[in-house]
Amino acid sequence: MWNVNKISALLIAAVLLAASASPAAGHTATPITTQEFQIPTSTSANERWVELFDRTPFPFTTPLPSSHNTAIDGTYIKINPRTATPFPCRRCPDYAMEGGLWKINFDEGIFRMIYSVSGWRSLGSFTVSGDRLTLFNDPNCIYDIGVYKWRLEEGQLILTEINDICSIHLRAENLSNQPWLSCQTSSVVDSVIGNWQAPAGCEEP
Repeated sequence: MWNVNKISALLIAAVLLAASASPAAGHTATPITTQEFQIPTSTSANERWVELFDRTPFPFTTPLPSSHNTAIDGTYIKINPRTATPFPCRRCPDYAMEGGLWKINFDEGIFRMIYSVSGWRSLGSFTVSGDRLTLFNDPNCIYDIGVYKWRLEEGQLILTEINDICSIHLRAENLSNQPWLSCQTSSVVDSVIGNWQAPAGCEEP
């Protein structure tokens, strides 16, 4: 049988335990946030884009190509029309085709690419031989070499996959799913007199 003293002691202990588990007076509990999953601002994406130009690829399996101008050199953008919100994840698949602005730059044997919505980016080496574009030394798929047919047509860069299994084939799907708009004119006259306007998005990261 429980006596009165034991019951009283148990009640007092329960009250003290409840008090210690509650927030102190004048303070509120800190909620759990999803800060780590928030999409970076355009400023942070721009900084990541600028930082890419301070980096060069690592020769994982293939020596770096010599630095010289190529016919494909320049910056190109595309806006993927997909409207679904990107699913927040710690390690999203590289080159996954999410909606929004994508940007790629080819410059003397180095390609750089960024997805402005999340700030995801990559870089690697490339060579051009006629209408063949070869990509390699990509840190997302260090052993894979991608080969494409390329052409510039009316201010658009069109890439057609020949063979590329990088990132479970996502790089090929991303690069070739739609034309890339050129951020520079091929007309010397338009360039000199300023009778040309870059596509919307070229000024963004």
